[in-house]
Amino acid sequence: MELPPDFLLYVVIGFAAQLIDGALGMAYGVTASSLLLGFGVPPAVSSATVHAAECFTTGASAVSHHAFGNIDRKLFRRLLLPGMLGAGIGAYLLTAIDGDMLKPWIAGYLLLMGVVILFKAFRELVPREVTSHVSTVGFIGALLDAMGGGGWGPIVASNLIARGHELRLTVGSVNAVEFFVTLTASIVFLMTIGTGHVDIVIGLALGGVVAAPFGAWLIRFVRPRVLMPFVGVLVICLSARTLYQSFAG
Repeated sequence: MELPPDFLLYVVIGFAAQLIDGALGMAYGVTASSLLLGFGVPPAVSSATVHAAECFTTGASAVSHHAFGNIDRKLFRRLLLPGMLGAGIGAYLLTAIDGDMLKPWIAGYLLLMGVVILFKAFRELVPREVTSHVSTVGFIGALLDAMGGGGWGPIVASNLIARGHELRLTVGSVNAVEFFVTLTASIVFLMTIGTGHVDIVIGLALGGVVAAPFGAWLIRFVRPRVLMPFVGVLVICLSARTLYQSFAG
């Protein structure tokens, strides 16, 4: 059976995006969408296929983080139901509200969070359990993720890390909940606008599933002081890019 054109490219994109997401707790959707757009995939097709593929990649990531002991069960429970509720509402509202209108505001907030993370990376790290406003952050993160085509990881993980929650457990827990958030949004998207381009979905999913264990394994051996600057810089760069695209357009 002959593979569709560019299928291996989609596999590589899925692998790279999931490796970044699994290790840093964010940026699968942004990375995959940016790469697909860069190779000429239309924006609507990119958004639909990335969301569909994430059902597989986030599931593999959740299993991998669980296997490596990276999940904080209390944090997982606090994020789960608000995240699913926000994803369902956000996916439904996307048909009535332009998610692009929200992107500059989200990007501005994330840029601030990136600066906070970068600042904390060069201070003495004192991890603490974050218990306040967790459900609210989960709901908002999932709502904006579904409406804007990405943002669950950057919004939720950035907020928790900036407030002092242990990086490894934050990344693992946020990744685990993301499976249920993505599944909820994808079901609503499928019922409302449908999806297609199965070759892209399979390619992204295959690459992401292969990369998931590597990302979950990597974060166990990288010290937070080393990884946090990368998280902060990534959030700042992605946010600055979104702001530039919003105002340049």
